Amino acid sequence: MKDSIKNMYPLGFPWQTQDPFLFCVFHLDHYPKGNEDMGPAASLAGRNLGNDFTIKDGWRMYHGQTIPGFPYHPHRGFETITIVNKGYCDHSDSLGAAGRFGEGDVQWMTAGRGVQHSEMFPLLKTAEENPLELFQIWLNLPKSNKFVDPHFAMLWHEDIPMVQSHGSKVKVIAGSFKGNVAPKPAPNSWAADPENEVAVWNIHLEPNSEFVLPPTSKAVNRSLYFYEGDHCLVGEKEIASSHGIDLQSDQETVLKSSSSKASFLMLQGKPIDEPVAKYGPFVMNTDQEIQQAMQEYQLTQFGGWPWPYPDHVHPREKGRFAQYPDGSIVEK
Repeated sequence: MKDSIKNMYPLGFPWQTQDPFLFCVFHLDHYPKGNEDMGPAASLAGRNLGNDFTIKDGWRMYHGQTIPGFPYHPHRGFETITIVNKGYCDHSDSLGAAGRFGEGDVQWMTAGRGVQHSEMFPLLKTAEENPLELFQIWLNLPKSNKFVDPHFAMLWHEDIPMVQSHGSKVKVIAGSFKGNVAPKPAPNSWAADPENEVAVWNIHLEPNSEFVLPPTSKAVNRSLYFYEGDHCLVGEKEIASSHGIDLQSDQETVLKSSSSKASFLMLQGKPIDEPVAKYGPFVMNTDQEIQQAMQEYQLTQFGGWPWPYPDHVHPREKGRFAQYPDGSIVEK
C-alpha cells in the first residue's frame, strides 16, 4: 500500500490548514469553579487581561476581562464553524441572533458581507470545575459569495450523526460517512455543494482500535489533526500526539491507536483556488477589498451592537437555545 502521508508538522496555535480552510484553533481550558458573574472563582492577578493567551493554572481569559472569551468583533468574507465538545459558548451578534450551545453542539455562521459577534465562555458551574474543549474553524467563501447576507445556524448534537464501530466513533459535522449525512451547512457555504466534498469529522478511537479513512477525489485537500492521545499509527508511520498530517485524499488511510485513546479532527474539501487577502477578521480576494471592509466597518459597524455589553452573556439559568434574527427561538 502506498504511503498516503504528504506532509507532517507539529500543531501550533492556530493549526495550519489547506484551502478551502483558512484557520483552525483548538481551545482546551481547565477552568475552575465559576463565580457569581460566571467568571473564574480564582484570582486574575498576573494575567494580561484583554489579551490573555498564556496558559496559567491550566486556562486562559483570551480577550475577556471578567468572563473568558471573545467580546464583540467583526468578520467579513468567510464562515466560522465552532465545535464545543465540553463546556458552553454564548453567542450574540449584530443581527440580533443569540444562543447558548455546548456539550457537543456546533454553530455555523456565515459572515458574508459583514457581521459582528461575541463568543463568551460562561462558567456556569459554581460547585465544580468548568472544562472547555472547543474548535473554531474558518472556511473560506468563494468570490461569488463574499457579500451574501450573513447567516446563523445551530447544529444541535442530537442531530449530528455519530457513527460507532469496533472501537471507533466518528462525529459527522459536515459531509457524509457510510451513508450518514451531516446536517445541512449554511446555504451559501462552499460545503453546500456536495461536489466540493467538504467534510469535517471528529474521530475518536478506543485503545488498540483502528479506523479507515476512505478515499475520495484526488483534487481534494485532506488534513488530519492528532490532538489527543499518546501516539498512533497513520498508515505504517508512528505519529506523536499534537501533530498535523496532510494526506493523499485518493488513498485509503488506516489510523491505529496505541494502548491509550486517540482523537483526531479531519478537515477536507476541494480548494476554492482563488487569491486570498487576509487582515485580522476580514478575508477577501484583494488588498483593496480589505481596505473597503475596514472603511465600511468604521462607518456602519456592520449593523451596530444591539446587546448591553461587548462581552454579553445570557442568564446562568438559561439552557441551550438559539434565537434567530427573525425573532424565533429554539430551546433544547
